[in-house]
Amino acid sequence: MRTEAIDTTTAFLSVVVPAFNEEATIATVIHKLLALPHLLEVVIVDDCSSDRTHEIARELSAKYPQLTVVRHTVNSGKTEALKTGFQHTTGEIVIVQDADLEYDPTEIPALIQPIIEGYADVVYGSRFLVRKTSRVLYFYHYLANRALTFASNVLTNINLTDVETGYKALRGEIIRNMIITSKGFGFEIEVTAKLAKLNCSIYEAPISYYGRTYEEGKKIGVRDGIAAFWYTLRYNLFCNVQSSFRRIPVIPQHAEPKI
Repeated sequence: MRTEAIDTTTAFLSVVVPAFNEEATIATVIHKLLALPHLLEVVIVDDCSSDRTHEIARELSAKYPQLTVVRHTVNSGKTEALKTGFQHTTGEIVIVQDADLEYDPTEIPALIQPIIEGYADVVYGSRFLVRKTSRVLYFYHYLANRALTFASNVLTNINLTDVETGYKALRGEIIRNMIITSKGFGFEIEVTAKLAKLNCSIYEAPISYYGRTYEEGKKIGVRDGIAAFWYTLRYNLFCNVQSSFRRIPVIPQHAEPKI
């Protein structure tokens, strides 16, 4: 069976970092990302921060040629920041890294391994698949995540454990061709629905989660949760594969994992 393994003799990893008022953590995140093997580029999208996030990002980009910094002149939400970031990537693998350190960049190599080896087109980092290090926080957030994941699974017919995870690694051709139209935090639901329509190979891998409280800067709220349920219906029931991609990516046959 033909495989589409990644050539590991060259740099192939693009990381998109959406950031809004993350001056306390942005430098730490970037330095962790710069230490990753096979790193091609890091695209930081500052979504019109009012603190020193943009200034810090620009200072770092002056030191490290792998960094690209893009700034929105109006705060437009995480999904718009991701859309901007994806169009600036060139790597064979693209992954999203939040700027707030809720997810640990040192876990990225293990997360993307199924794509490197040719088993997967997409890998989701699951906070629930196997419990690693995980901060205990809001029970209602947990219930909402489980409900959203269940609703998404019913409509996509794929058995994810964590649809709202911030760690999603994808083949670059897939995400750069995807037409993304949701707002705010809608990306997680929209991308899942459109990947399911593509019938690509999706894997999950366990990750750690170092969540923040609202006092520490957490931004997602009740309205975002309500919107996510609407997006679950919209992108699964009222959207087809032709309208989901500028050009439908070619999905290769995949090797069977070596057990």
